Amino acid sequence: MTFAIHLSGHVKAVVDATLPALTSSLVASGITAGDASLWGSDAETEAAQRLGWVEAVSVSRPLVPEIVALRESLSSRGVTRIVLAGMGGSSLAPEVITRTAGVPLVVLDSTSPGQVLAALDGDESGSLAQTALVVASKSGSTVETDSAKRAFEAAFRDLGIDPVERIVVVTDPGSPMETAARADGYTVFTADPTVGGRYSALTAFGLVPSGLAGADISELLDEAEASMLEVAIDSPDNPALVLAAAIAGGGADRRDKLGLVTDGTHIVGLPDWIEQLVAESTGKAGTGILPVVLLPVSPELDNRPADLQIVRLVDEANEFHLFEHHEGEVLISGSLGAQFIVWEYATAIAGRMLGINPFDQPDVESAKTATRGLLEERPEPTAPAFVVDGVEVRSTDESLLASGTIAGVLDALWAQIPDRGYVAVQAYVDRLALPQLQGLRELVAADSGRPTTFGWGPRFLHSTGQFHKGGPATGVFLQIVEQTDTDVEIPGRPFTFGELIRAQAAGDAAVLAASGRPVVTLTLTDPQIEVLSLFEAAQ
Repeated sequence: MTFAIHLSGHVKAVVDATLPALTSSLVASGITAGDASLWGSDAETEAAQRLGWVEAVSVSRPLVPEIVALRESLSSRGVTRIVLAGMGGSSLAPEVITRTAGVPLVVLDSTSPGQVLAALDGDESGSLAQTALVVASKSGSTVETDSAKRAFEAAFRDLGIDPVERIVVVTDPGSPMETAARADGYTVFTADPTVGGRYSALTAFGLVPSGLAGADISELLDEAEASMLEVAIDSPDNPALVLAAAIAGGGADRRDKLGLVTDGTHIVGLPDWIEQLVAESTGKAGTGILPVVLLPVSPELDNRPADLQIVRLVDEANEFHLFEHHEGEVLISGSLGAQFIVWEYATAIAGRMLGINPFDQPDVESAKTATRGLLEERPEPTAPAFVVDGVEVRSTDESLLASGTIAGVLDALWAQIPDRGYVAVQAYVDRLALPQLQGLRELVAADSGRPTTFGWGPRFLHSTGQFHKGGPATGVFLQIVEQTDTDVEIPGRPFTFGELIRAQAAGDAAVLAASGRPVVTLTLTDPQIEVLSLFEAAQ
């Protein structure tokens, strides 16, 4: 068996009660057959154009020799370093694949000037002169990806390198990026347009950057193929049906938050990929499943909220001692290819159980629209309510600012968390320079007493950002932004990377506030000094 799942306690009872209806509805075989009617008449048109991932393994097979040949060609020209410019599913799947394979891939999924400069400057895997860039965008119009492409084109030319020799484009057929890239002479891989971004792990979006970086993508497809029969059968043993029942079952009393714990598995970083798949697919129409990426020692595991279901990713889910010591949890093991397939099926099935369309993202565009408006209008930044130790404090809700202290503001924000609510920490900073900021999640979870998510901005806008706006209105939001003298021009654009990331943060805060979600923004005017102040305030 390529995938194992074990249950106990409450979640086993929920699954046992849910499975009969799932098997009798023939949903697993229906998905495999491409039945677009499974999610209701309102979703049928969209679903009819979004089920190509079911056939991704066979469709992608011919890509493997092309990708291997390109890797060999690049290597023969001295290219030792692959950078990927992509957002959401276009970067998260390759990141998991390459980290699990132990091969280097530089992922540029940020508009932070510091991160852009780091990608341009090179690292231990090679200099810019030894670099090739993969530009990945389904729509061909993603602002972050287009901006990175422009910056790399200029940097290559400055070195006397023709960008056509070093940039590889992955996009949907007919997109603006495909048209322009082919006209300019770039190498282009087109992906199946009937696969949405978050379901694209086993398409060109997952395979091209991973294969160029050195991962064994043929083996990955073999792993996925080995699980296809299991998920296609309408049986209570179908792991996708079991997983869907575990994460979406329970009716009105269901646990709508999913704690994802990596505990000894050989797969690196899978919860981040699951987070974007599940949150963006289910977080809409006021409902959804909120993934919460946890450590094995996270506060939520000691004092478990009643609305949090734990899923533990292990190497051997059928080991009895593990099963015995994690009562009430879902234990999962399997190859990476199998994980991709089972989670995609389970998420689509969960969408049907929740009565929503798992293939659209109706609220993602709102933050993009707000960002464009801010870049066009260039309003003066609002003055902070107060400044403590170089940390500027602002909020969309003035009542949260009365204390005049960071700790007081955070306490006031936690007080606004409704029953079954959550905290979202959003860090619009250079994550290479400030990786320790992710530790803020653990402190906030302990201090607030509620499940807490952490997202690097603007990356999360292409994943959990949909849940924040379309899911239940139960979140409170803590933004961390940085003020830095470092900036990078975007050739051919009237704004810089620094201006773009600031507009993205401000635009998202405005959209959240307009939908009744409170936002506190803390601006680090000297991030290297003030990170500890944030940690102290959060405790």
